[in-house]
Amino acid sequence: MVKIAVAGAAGRMGSRITALSREYTGLQLAGAFERKGHKDIGKDIGPLVGIGDTGIQLADSLEAIIDAVDLIISFTTVEASLEHLRLASSKGKAMVIGTTGFSTDAMKEVIELTKKIPCVMASNMSMGVNLLLKVLPDIARVLGEGYDIEIIEAHHRMKKDAPSGTALKMAQVIADAVNRNLDEVAVYARKGIIGERTPKEIGIQTIRAGDIVGEHTVIFGGLGERIEVTHKVSSRDTFARGALRAALWLSGKPAGLYDMQDVLGLK
Repeated sequence: MVKIAVAGAAGRMGSRITALSREYTGLQLAGAFERKGHKDIGKDIGPLVGIGDTGIQLADSLEAIIDAVDLIISFTTVEASLEHLRLASSKGKAMVIGTTGFSTDAMKEVIELTKKIPCVMASNMSMGVNLLLKVLPDIARVLGEGYDIEIIEAHHRMKKDAPSGTALKMAQVIADAVNRNLDEVAVYARKGIIGERTPKEIGIQTIRAGDIVGEHTVIFGGLGERIEVTHKVSSRDTFARGALRAALWLSGKPAGLYDMQDVLGLK
């Protein structure tokens, strides 16, 4: 039995992970925490997420509960997730991280910290997106240079990073497949007299509106035809279930940094 703790357990993602954890044989909700000063600190997490009394009080830090758990799931901010990972690494606790927006320097620290513990880190925990990450490179390679590549992503108004981590990951796997340096060919916005599109551009455009959970479309535009590959999420439960599946998969794994491609056996 893997005893898990959920970061941001009263938030949008954390509450769904917390609630759905009860459905997974092999996982036991053993801790839940929020930022210091949260209005629900000290309350039973169960009624807060709609699953009835659990006997687990919402803590104000990971430090307060880490000794009682085996694994931490964090869908929070980059700064918070790094703090959670530092503590988890020092205590020998596994982690699942769904936070996006990590800088290059932050990722270097993640790689170092996960030399001591097993960790699944992914920009998107859904099965559908991870299947696309496997097939998009094949599509790009087959179509070749005659097709322009554009990625459009849409999320809710509260999302803080742009473009989404998923859009960037899609762009990266496509760029690698067609031997392009994404830093050199990515175009994130267009306005004014910009001239003709260059053949090697990979456009990545962002929409933020309302309560859109997550939508990604990759366009391969050729002369006389285009191929559009779209993935839409209608519920955060998709990501929550992916995180819980990753938590189960990590049990007994050696230290190292894994992703959802590993979890789903797509590598």
